[in-house]
Amino acid sequence: MKKKGHTPITRVKNPEPNVESPDWVIWAAWADRITFEEIKKKTGNSESDVIKIMRRSLKPVSFKLWRKRVHEKSIKHRKKFEYSRKQITSKIKKEDYL
Repeated sequence: MKKKGHTPITRVKNPEPNVESPDWVIWAAWADRITFEEIKKKTGNSESDVIKIMRRSLKPVSFKLWRKRVHEKSIKHRKKFEYSRKQITSKIKKEDYL
């Protein structure tokens, strides 16, 4: 199969949808690196609104898996993430790496 052109084609399994579409909230909620604060800033939906959207749009089993994943990940909530980072950095000494 020959390539048509010189630019490489990158295929992404789940490309980022448009921010105005309701699918963006679902996509961002599944993404680990996007916090609820960022979702609220871009769409105006709070964490409870995102949970309601996810409950409506996902299958019950998928919703349970998502809730379990969000509950266990400290990165979805900025305060939890910052607190865990402080704990990690306080345990690491600079002399260990120099």
